[in-house]
Amino acid sequence: MRAMVLEQPRRPLVAKDVLQGKPAVTEILIRVAACGVCRTDLHVYDAELSHPKLPLILGHEIVGRVARTGPGANRFKEGDRVGVPWLAWACGKCEYCLAGKENLCPFAVFTGYTRDGGYAEFTVASEAFCVPIPAEFSDVEASPLLCAGLIGYRSYAKTGHARRIGIYGFGAAAHIIAQVAKFEGREVYAFTRDGDADSQRFAVEMGAVWAGASSKKPPAELDAAIIFAPAGELVPIALKAVRPGGIVVCGGIHMSDIPAFPYELLWGERTLCSVANLTRKDAAEFMRIAPKARVRTATQTFLLENANDALDHLRQGKLRGAAVLAIACEQRAVR
Repeated sequence: MRAMVLEQPRRPLVAKDVLQGKPAVTEILIRVAACGVCRTDLHVYDAELSHPKLPLILGHEIVGRVARTGPGANRFKEGDRVGVPWLAWACGKCEYCLAGKENLCPFAVFTGYTRDGGYAEFTVASEAFCVPIPAEFSDVEASPLLCAGLIGYRSYAKTGHARRIGIYGFGAAAHIIAQVAKFEGREVYAFTRDGDADSQRFAVEMGAVWAGASSKKPPAELDAAIIFAPAGELVPIALKAVRPGGIVVCGGIHMSDIPAFPYELLWGERTLCSVANLTRKDAAEFMRIAPKARVRTATQTFLLENANDALDHLRQGKLRGAAVLAIACEQRAVR
């Protein structure tokens, strides 16, 4: 099969013909239709996430169709459309798994990081961790839901019943969650890089009631804030914008160092927390609400062979929404 392979960190992906995987007992072989390009892929590429499997096929926002099932796989049948998210497998036996926190499983395996992902024509996945895709979304439209949507939703859920939510970094995850928040009657205040008028306009189009530079004070006191940008310097800024009793959620898997800040920013029973990975429960809940909220994903498509270009566009902030590799997707999804 064709694949784009990371052979060494910080080196361009290499187009190669590699052996197609074979599904084990409870696994399925999936013909990849589309695969989103996530900022986590950049963190792996840049060696900011240590110890990836090498050589590695990146990609964990995978939508495709079951091509073959393992001898003990019976959840899906050939031809079914499924999604493959970041969490590829968890042990089910450790204290975290038994407590419903499989996202913290110390033995977990991750798609496009510790096992091969979706920058390829086929991929193998554990059927238990695959996600049925709502019919309302095309292949390309659905792929950002598998990480930007799921991690975004887990971050959003941690804000509880917050009415005014600030979002720092308005990219793939933010544009999805802003729509869910608007559907649920919340107010979204979007923060972008200074001078990034295009992203601010995009945020308003996606439902934000206000958009401005991260350095600016919002026009209303926030109940909560979510930081999607991997910039630690935003933490004290967000804490300053959140009212007493509010929460700041760090929604990325990697973030630059958080600078020292005065205790008074945290005082007043403000909470600062991170989000780690996702659970299958998150996936089930989000895939139910996304169609109800009529979420639409803004995407820019690239051919598989142009995966390096997609990563470059993401790095340079040239995307409105999400980059998606269109591999064997529905024709109407390629714009």
